[in-house]
Amino acid sequence: MAVVKTEDSNFANDLAHDKVVVKYHADWCGSCKLFSPKFKRLSEDERFKDIVFLDVNAEQNPEARKLAGVDNLPFFATFSHGKLVEAKSTSKEDVFLDMLSKL
Repeated sequence: MAVVKTEDSNFANDLAHDKVVVKYHADWCGSCKLFSPKFKRLSEDERFKDIVFLDVNAEQNPEARKLAGVDNLPFFATFSHGKLVEAKSTSKEDVFLDMLSKL
C-alpha cells in the first residue's frame, strides 16, 4: 500500500482503520528525510499489507501532532481504530519494525 499524506482536516477519518502507522516529519528534519525511503519501502512490503501508512507534516498539523504527543522528530505512532497504541521518536528501522509487529 502506498504512503498516504494526510493533515488535520482528515486525520480522524484516516485513523479509523484497524491498523495505522503515522510518520511525523518536518521539512527541515534531516533524519526524517533519511527515513522516508525506508517508510515507503515498508509500506509496500507484503508483511504489512494490512497496515495503513500515513505521513504528516508535524509543523503544519498541530491537532495530529497533539494526538500522538509528538515531542521530537522523526516521530512514529501506531493506532488501532483511532486509538493510540504506541508512540516514539526514532530513526532506527529495527525500532520502527518492532512497533509494526505490535499492531
